[in-house]
Amino acid sequence: MKYLAFFLLFAWSSFIFPPEKQPNILFLIADDWSYPHASIYGDPVVQTPTFDFLASEGAVFQNAYCASPSCSPSRAAILTGRYPHQNESVGNLWSVFPGHLPNYVRTLGQNGYFTGKARKGWGPGDHEAGGYEHNPAGEHFDSFKAFLKARPKNQPFCYWFGSQDPHRKYTTNTGTLVGMNRDAVKVPGFFPDTECVRNDILDYYFEVERFDRECGHIIRQLEENGELDNTIIVMTSDNGMPFPRAKANLYDYGTRMPLAVYWKGEVKAGTTIEAFVNSIDLAPSFLEAAGIEVPKNMSGQPIWSLLRGEKEDTDRSKIFLERERHANARKGDLSYPMRAVRTHNYLYIRNFEPNRYPAGDPEVHQSVGQYGDVDNSITKFEILDREGKKGAVDYFQLAFGKRPAEELYNVKTDPFQLTNLAGEESLQDTLAHYQQLLNDFMIETNDLRATQPNTIYWDTVRYTPTYQRRNFDLQKGIDDYFMLSTSSGRRDTTWCE
Repeated sequence: MKYLAFFLLFAWSSFIFPPEKQPNILFLIADDWSYPHASIYGDPVVQTPTFDFLASEGAVFQNAYCASPSCSPSRAAILTGRYPHQNESVGNLWSVFPGHLPNYVRTLGQNGYFTGKARKGWGPGDHEAGGYEHNPAGEHFDSFKAFLKARPKNQPFCYWFGSQDPHRKYTTNTGTLVGMNRDAVKVPGFFPDTECVRNDILDYYFEVERFDRECGHIIRQLEENGELDNTIIVMTSDNGMPFPRAKANLYDYGTRMPLAVYWKGEVKAGTTIEAFVNSIDLAPSFLEAAGIEVPKNMSGQPIWSLLRGEKEDTDRSKIFLERERHANARKGDLSYPMRAVRTHNYLYIRNFEPNRYPAGDPEVHQSVGQYGDVDNSITKFEILDREGKKGAVDYFQLAFGKRPAEELYNVKTDPFQLTNLAGEESLQDTLAHYQQLLNDFMIETNDLRATQPNTIYWDTVRYTPTYQRRNFDLQKGIDDYFMLSTSSGRRDTTWCE
């Protein structure tokens, strides 16, 4: 028995970090930031020196994905280490966060960590109805400085900084006004390449840079406090950019995230990771680093062996993605259920309700406008204006049209996922392979969609905000977008007539 106890102790210590080295944990999360919009990824316009520093002094991930391209389910998946379909009602946006689910922040707090958050934690939704006294990401502090001041001396901490950038609304022309080069913007192939769209992307870049700058201020405070060397820093996003066919979609611009991880002495500087990681892997990674046993009901897998270049049992050759109800954008409060599997070669998507509109109903339901799963923007309005117009690319159909039950994309030759190959006769064996991969995963993880594809569960769970129904006028939306915030109320058409 003594030998068995020694063996178990040795086996356990080989994959966790000893408690006397418990690191601080600093989690920096943007709101609607897509890969590859960071300078270290090769974007020619946006400048992200903080992210680049963490990536160059630690590890940068080329294939990091959020669990769901929607705020509430994505952030809940980060906290719980579980897939959204395993998280009950919080698989939806504007949901209730069940208190019985695992939560790495709460677990760290129960094991000697001082925890807190600033700005956007988990949400939007109702945490109190789930039994939480404060946001599941931690008790609120006005700033990192206030958080550090309140922390008991020598106590390890876990801090969540949730920026609202680059979530909309944007102030028009901010990117241009700070000198960004509109001509250098790489416009995704599912947007029309116009000056207006380029300008909209610049305004998004402006907020990405602001997020990066604020993260830099926090890290500087950490360094001034002498605690940089014993702090895990993770910088990432919750879901993709707030543009059509990006956020709330399972294509790469909705789910593929920037991710950098820094931990001096544990993560080798200049590490590049090509393997797939899911944001659900963060919760068990934080717990393992703190020397705390990872709950068995977490589905994510720690990333430290991967970062050390050690052999893993975890299969990181593919990633699974999903979404349920995003905005309340369909009559009857209906979801748009999707599941997907992504490898280095293909993206396979299953649309469970192809009779529904993926971007929300054309008529206004209870959201800010028609096709309410897409945030209002000049890019959205430009694409709406192209309905019925012929062209080399049908931007309207890509953004707002109904989709078939299955989609298959060759991501190597079609990086913007424009051409659905599911009907190609030569690829039927490939299609069948991905169908089976997804089926097996859904069954293994107890996805309700596996046994009840047409379940009404996520259609009927509570949607927490209350909206007043109102008509939405497209032209007024465009006019409002262009209004300057001045007393003159002049319309600014400098770049977007």
